Amino acid sequence: MKFTCDRSVLLKEINIAQEIISSKSTISILSNIYLEAENNTLFIKATDVKVNFETQVPVSVLEGGSTTVYGDKFLGILSSIPDGDLEFEQSDSKIVIKPISKKIKFQLKSIASDKYPEFPVASGSIQFEIPIKDFKDMIQQTVFAVSDDETRYFMNGVLFEKQENKLIMVATDGRRLAYIEKNVLESIPDFNKIIIPPKILNIIMKRAGDEGPSIISISDKTIFIRFGSYYLSSVLIDGDFPNYQRVIPEQQNNSFKVNRIEMLDALKRVALLVEQKSRRVYISVASGVLSVSSEESEIGTAKEDIPCQYDGEEMSMALNYRYIEEPFKIMTDEQIQIFFTESAKAITIKPVPEKDFFHIVMPMQVD
Repeated sequence: MKFTCDRSVLLKEINIAQEIISSKSTISILSNIYLEAENNTLFIKATDVKVNFETQVPVSVLEGGSTTVYGDKFLGILSSIPDGDLEFEQSDSKIVIKPISKKIKFQLKSIASDKYPEFPVASGSIQFEIPIKDFKDMIQQTVFAVSDDETRYFMNGVLFEKQENKLIMVATDGRRLAYIEKNVLESIPDFNKIIIPPKILNIIMKRAGDEGPSIISISDKTIFIRFGSYYLSSVLIDGDFPNYQRVIPEQQNNSFKVNRIEMLDALKRVALLVEQKSRRVYISVASGVLSVSSEESEIGTAKEDIPCQYDGEEMSMALNYRYIEEPFKIMTDEQIQIFFTESAKAITIKPVPEKDFFHIVMPMQVD
């Protein structure tokens, strides 16, 4: 195999491929990236067995063929070389990488491509399209709330389901919940609810643009997602997602509005003196004023008052500051409205005006 290509174009794709690879794998072939050159196209694959990645880039193929190369060192080499054309030549069990503008060459051992795992195919699965911008929006509003508690593996992913003419994504870790829905065309087929691991979703959110469709295929155990020149698949989480509808408050008569940036800034400052284990901050709301405070034992306290729109009775509660900070960060609206009933019950965070998503946070014990 021999080909030349533009370094910057290849580097972008190898960066993504290396994100897929499992660094903990003891199987050497899974530390490698698959390369196949033919018809002036370089096909690139990477996998950690559960998540698979495929893409292609234009190259000038002088001799077709395929191989696999150690991803971490390959990425390091590409990152160290200045922009310009590169020449790749593979023979026997090694690949030689030479930048055309520099008198240097790198040689890496390779493993034969026939030892690379076979990727699943989407034959016989349910398939539909939604705009990639909508899909990214759904991921952004939910994926951060996924639980990292492996003993409750059924919450280690994002629920994805269709209800009537809506696609819904939900994530929870048992103390907070993130929900978003999108209206869709009636032509999208019904499918059983699935739980998608966050790894594939994070890659889509980071790497997908805002134009064009995403093509989603769902089988019993796998989801396949295609956008642009990328094709990803992931094994689904097998389990029963909690009944999230029981967590959503039916009615919350009290609420206050606050400027999103002012709230974020206050949280950032007050969090400097928060107990790192509990991450507890105290929020008190009174007519026109929201107070955010914290206390770190034997070190000190912090308190900041910011304006808010509220004219009810004074109310105080304790919350995990990250559970407030994270949804505030991903929202883009100037004003945020927080709904509540009493200090010991869940709050609901919504943008102003309301949109197709919301976030629910359970309070902590005051002491």
